[in-house]
Amino acid sequence: MAHQNREETNEGSGLRLAVLGLRGFPGVMGGVETHCQEIYPRLAELGFTVTVLGRKPYIPGRPYDYRGVRLIPLWAPKRKNLEAIFHTTYGVLWVALNRSRYDLLHLHCIGPALLTPLARLLGLKVVVTTQGPDYDRQKWGRLAKAVLRLGERWGATQAHRVISVSHHIQKLLRQLYGAESVYIPNGVEPPERAEPGETLARFGLEPERYLLQVGRIVPEKGWHDLLEAYAGLSTDWKLALVGAADHEDEYSRGIKRRAAEIEGVVMTGFQKGRALAELYGNAGLFVLPSYHEGLPHVLLEAMSYGRPMVVSDIPANREVALDQEVFRVGDQAALRDKLQEFLDHPDRFRSPEIMALKARRLKEEFNWDVIAARTAEVLREAARGGAKRAE
Repeated sequence: MAHQNREETNEGSGLRLAVLGLRGFPGVMGGVETHCQEIYPRLAELGFTVTVLGRKPYIPGRPYDYRGVRLIPLWAPKRKNLEAIFHTTYGVLWVALNRSRYDLLHLHCIGPALLTPLARLLGLKVVVTTQGPDYDRQKWGRLAKAVLRLGERWGATQAHRVISVSHHIQKLLRQLYGAESVYIPNGVEPPERAEPGETLARFGLEPERYLLQVGRIVPEKGWHDLLEAYAGLSTDWKLALVGAADHEDEYSRGIKRRAAEIEGVVMTGFQKGRALAELYGNAGLFVLPSYHEGLPHVLLEAMSYGRPMVVSDIPANREVALDQEVFRVGDQAALRDKLQEFLDHPDRFRSPEIMALKARRLKEEFNWDVIAARTAEVLREAARGGAKRAE
């Protein structure tokens, strides 16, 4: 598909793109990082010259190439309240000083989008991809939430083009700011199934007999709700919690303490590559009790492995899940009952009809090649149209 699109869209080839708003890749934990790791190599295949300005605490200290993408590390403080804003400010100034090398700046997330007016003032053309209202995350205080709301507003109203990864975000931007954006979702790469092996053996897990959650250990992912719901189940299935905290804090330490108290809970830490594939591919049920998501990569990944799922009823999850798969967010008793329903009646969650419907959506809607082609068109429109807004 990339070869076909490259021939059909010659006008956009050769555009030089600078990217900010992520830590870096490959193998860096985070949904935005996963998105960028998949999309930018495909844009490079379509003829774009892509430079990602990553954060030194997370990637090698010298510039390097990954699948046709250049990654340049810039300094950033490894503190949750300062990391994104300091790095993005530095990055915008860096791009402006090197403006002869770039045609477009692509910003990810509403925190970095706070720098959209500065980038415009410095003469840069800007595209913003918003992954959701980050101010809903429980880790932020009142001031941080206000700053993030301002970033959402400025990104939505000041960028030359805006991309929303879910219909819910698209609707939110229209309601709050009268801003039009283009819906281009996150995607997922079709996986190669990993047979049960050393990873399951290392953590004492049996194929198809464990519940799985994957993500960062932060309050909005609902780890505490899943732990308490699991503690109330009568089952010999184990619960595998896969992930780590970006910044160790009292919440992540509390989750680890509580997990150690509940029989059957296994914490694996951050996993990637074949180990993560093995954990996904052999899980009996994937669980996502999040309070906040943009469009969750981990949910799409679970779908790609053909895993049945139980998820909270927030709008982002509902764009992917079916009615019988959701429970009321934050309701530990409802989550426990939904898990018990799956254990008692698994066919309600993994019938051939359900699996076929999800496979079709993965192919037609959440396909990275399709997503890359649509993103390329938005970037070309921004480069051609200057300040014209997205439609």
